Amino acid sequence: MKGTSFLFAVLLSLGLVFPAPLTASGADAEFRQRISSNDDVVQSDVAEEVRFGREVAARIIARYGLYDDPRLMKYVNLVGQALARSTNRPEIEFHFAVLNTDEINGYAAPGGYIFVTRGAIAQMKDESELAGVLAHELGHVVEKHVVKELNIRSTDQSPEAGLAMLIGGSTEASRAAFSQAVDQALDMLFKNGYKREDEAQADRDAVLFCALAGYDPNGLVRYFERIAPLKGKQTEVIDKTHPPFDARIAWLKETISQEGIDTGNYRRYKERFVDSAR
Repeated sequence: MKGTSFLFAVLLSLGLVFPAPLTASGADAEFRQRISSNDDVVQSDVAEEVRFGREVAARIIARYGLYDDPRLMKYVNLVGQALARSTNRPEIEFHFAVLNTDEINGYAAPGGYIFVTRGAIAQMKDESELAGVLAHELGHVVEKHVVKELNIRSTDQSPEAGLAMLIGGSTEASRAAFSQAVDQALDMLFKNGYKREDEAQADRDAVLFCALAGYDPNGLVRYFERIAPLKGKQTEVIDKTHPPFDARIAWLKETISQEGIDTGNYRRYKERFVDSAR
């Protein structure tokens, strides 16, 4: 990988090469209502979010590199696009990629850039578990957790918008503010983590996104139960930046119960996962 612009080109190409989603099953319309956003969509804000997210995504790729397996990359994109159809952000074009690292984690950059690590996929047993991890990261983008935390907005806002007044500019101060904001976003991903309530929200959203796409929402529960006992370099970042797995498993089970989801009616797609990811 040489240069940020090349990383952008690689990342953007993913959505063009592998655009076709898997077929999602019909789902309860009440779920869609529950996760629909009341936020007004301001196109200039969306453009800034995407611009900002591209830079964050490029830094993530520069850190790990992309996994050189076109078949797996296509498969992950198909699963991700099936889930993205169930979100409430049609103004965002989502992109999915596999990072070339044994670390167990997933990452989301604003603007729709979603990553899962090769190490995380190696611990999975079926497609519903992959869907659960991707759906969690989708939740961070859909809920605009980084955008809201750092106030990433366009420059045509009020003076009270703070950082928003600098983000889109071409002055030295603007570029410095943009770079600082990117550094802060990366600190959230690799050092400090999201707020606890944001992680809980993303986990709960993952249940609904999976159910809407026809995936067993218990997939993420099974995955967390499997990786929770693992310790060492593989889980160093996820252990540092996320709440304990027992708390997250409890959130997931509570949401499944509260929503009255009969997980026996949803699919795991184990054979398809083994054929595509192994």
